[in-house]
Amino acid sequence: MKKPAFLAFCLFAAACGYHAVGTGGSLPPEIKRIQVPIFENRTTRFQLDLKLTQAVIDEIVARGKVEITTDAAKADAVLIGRILSFTATPVAFSNKTADRYEILVVTEITLKQSKTDKIIFTNPSYFFKTDYQVPEGSDFESSQSTALDTLAQLYARSLIVAILEGF
Repeated sequence: MKKPAFLAFCLFAAACGYHAVGTGGSLPPEIKRIQVPIFENRTTRFQLDLKLTQAVIDEIVARGKVEITTDAAKADAVLIGRILSFTATPVAFSNKTADRYEILVVTEITLKQSKTDKIIFTNPSYFFKTDYQVPEGSDFESSQSTALDTLAQLYARSLIVAILEGF
């Protein structure tokens, strides 16, 4: 597209009320209650499903825009999650022991309206990566509960931001 044509398109789009995705910051107004079933865990990591699900619920509640419901009949939308993979790769060592890990979680996420099954948000491969510093004198497996709690909070914040940026 030539420069004058592109500028004309931009002016036309602005005049029509067009706005960039991600500038709204909230869900469609008809979404008042969301159901968040426990994420399906396709990994061998114990309790990862419970920790991620609870952290996502906590993040939604903390934002105060919508309610969480366990009753599917009362939900305006349902957030479905499947944990596809979890890897914890050592990236730093001291005294021949790993003391920092890179954690990668891949999930499939779908937010859809309950009554119509209309998809509001979907990401078949939502990647979340973070580092975890193992406390001195312990290893990842012995501190895994704390590591997963930290991971879950960061994951939930990142996921909810990604969902809200779509509006």
